[in-house]
Amino acid sequence: MCEELFAFSILENNNLSAQDLATYLQKRPPIHDKSQDMHYNMKSALFKSIRGSDCNAALYWLARMLEAGEDPLGIVRHLVRQASEDIGLADPNALTQVIAAKEAYQFLGSPEGELAIAQAVIYLATSPKSNAAYQAHKASIEDAKTHGSLSPPKHILNAPTEFMKKQGYGKGYIYDHDTKHGYSGQSYLPEAITDAKYYSPVDRGFEREIKKRLEYWNSLL
Repeated sequence: MCEELFAFSILENNNLSAQDLATYLQKRPPIHDKSQDMHYNMKSALFKSIRGSDCNAALYWLARMLEAGEDPLGIVRHLVRQASEDIGLADPNALTQVIAAKEAYQFLGSPEGELAIAQAVIYLATSPKSNAAYQAHKASIEDAKTHGSLSPPKHILNAPTEFMKKQGYGKGYIYDHDTKHGYSGQSYLPEAITDAKYYSPVDRGFEREIKKRLEYWNSLL
């Protein structure tokens, strides 16, 4: 309503034609209320476009947010989270790209520094996706909350005193570098959850290589 009154004021005081007014309205900044739904809608659109590997849509929603006056560093803060949550170790460089974009923007400011943010958005959108690290973190947090203060197994505890040695601290510990393959296969989890498995890499991007490493270590047991 306020915008309509402002437009009619321009028309009346400047002898503009209806065509002039239409041109003005078409060029006005995109609607974007930081405190209302449009702010959250566009943020959701940007991050879901990245998650869905739609580079063009991601660039469009980034542009909409920047044109509407969104804080560029606020956008980057969310991209940092998304680099870990939606891409993770499928492409470890994703997080590096976003941090580099933050530094570039802080160095250059707007509008030049916004290109670095756009570059990071392109990189994230075109990266292989995996939420395996995110899921692993959630699962380990849940176990930490559920099981309370479980002690580490005694064989991986240091024994600086004779009393601790008598209690079994450090007994049976194998120094991995002394083994043939540099891998002892010992358990490092508390006994109550010794079989817990949190991280399951996907068969995409760099996580393929991580999966091979885990399979190799398991083959040595």
